[in-house]
Amino acid sequence: MKQWYEELFENYGMKYDNECFTQGTIGECDFIEKEIKHDNSIRILDIGCGTGRHAIELTKRGYTVVGVDLSDSQLRRAREKASMHNLQILFQKHDARNLTFLHEFDLVIMLCEGGFPLMETDEMNYQILRNASNALARKGKLIFTTLNALFPLFHSVKDFLDSSTKEGNAKCGSISFDLMTFREYNTIHAEDDLGNKKELHCNERYYTPSEITWLLKPLDFNPIDIFGAKLGAFSRDDKLSSEDFEMLVIAEK
Repeated sequence: MKQWYEELFENYGMKYDNECFTQGTIGECDFIEKEIKHDNSIRILDIGCGTGRHAIELTKRGYTVVGVDLSDSQLRRAREKASMHNLQILFQKHDARNLTFLHEFDLVIMLCEGGFPLMETDEMNYQILRNASNALARKGKLIFTTLNALFPLFHSVKDFLDSSTKEGNAKCGSISFDLMTFREYNTIHAEDDLGNKKELHCNERYYTPSEITWLLKPLDFNPIDIFGAKLGAFSRDDKLSSEDFEMLVIAEK
């Protein structure tokens, strides 16, 4: 049986690129470049690369990027876009829970909930972090975003999602939040690139900053820095608060 995140991204490449949460690519890549000091010798792994928006932008800027994703249709769209820009980028189909890269990359990115924290168990989410860690060479860096558990304690997630949804985007229906597990359960109504309508029952894990720190420490990350994650405007000056729907995590080996 397919999980909701597998069903959602079937034939969803074009629609995905029009979602509001995919519009911050340039600013996010500006931040990534700053973090790696504009060093074009750095090899980058993009886990949950989707339609390749970060991989393509970073390749345009002279970096070597490998993009991995679970969705055939997302990868197909990524390859189409790379070809349109005459870029040679290796896009591979992989499950982030089963990656076998070992010390091959200087930077791993996982942005816009590319894999973590979509998994159905905490153990699976941890597997993704562990595999990201294994992929890094000595002194490597991991940059990822994840859902901030402080936000739903003070705000309505549904109101937040509804306020940023535009015509043609996936829409959130019913929603509930389990304080015992920090999991959000919701119904998503979406239409794919072929016009097929879908109703998906989703659940995602929100994390507290302290949980993220304790998940990363056994993987030998130090320092571990956590900030607010503003769309297209990542910054180390953005102190995390309950106003941030997502948090930005920067962890170094």
